[in-house]
Amino acid sequence: MLHYEFVSAWLKARVSSERGASLVEYALLVALIAVVCIGAVTFLGREAADSFSTIGSSIN
Repeated sequence: MLHYEFVSAWLKARVSSERGASLVEYALLVALIAVVCIGAVTFLGREAADSFSTIGSSIN
């Protein structure tokens, strides 16, 4: 019976832990930051390419 109580207490401690919820929240936050960064780089990359093309054309 002692072994069962130990396993039961160990499982309750693992299940009631909020680590999983925190991990999911951090993963969603990192994914959102990645999407924003990719969008910004895509948008600014096109703008920068247009600017460099204009400058390159004016130099020639």
